[in-house]
Amino acid sequence: MVKKNLNGLMLEFMPYSEIRHLDSGDRVKKILRIVLLNKIIILQGRLKPDEETRLIEDTMAMIEHVKHFKGIELAVVGTDSEESFFRKFGAGVAKMLVGDTAAMTIIGPASIVKDIKRDPKKIELLLRK
Repeated sequence: MVKKNLNGLMLEFMPYSEIRHLDSGDRVKKILRIVLLNKIIILQGRLKPDEETRLIEDTMAMIEHVKHFKGIELAVVGTDSEESFFRKFGAGVAKMLVGDTAAMTIIGPASIVKDIKRDPKKIELLLRK
């Protein structure tokens, strides 16, 4: 885990290996604990679809109960979809074994992150003042 503070903005890089051993519920809890500290997480890899759903559901439930919490912004930047069949097959087998570590996920508190814009060549993180 690498933490970087840029003029009051805290970024935390989290390698997938740090959450690989956790079950889905604990992964979501760990991420929410960090976001509640007003940190932006850059996660190597991506969560499973059901974990992303749970993260959003838990976030929505917390908005009414946690003071000054406005939710999260989440974006996943993945690999190109125009790969050969054999490369996709190999990547699929690897994802089943160790998770999708070729992607990158950015998760941040909505009170800090205004928007996350993606295109194939770059990602823009727009912050609130």
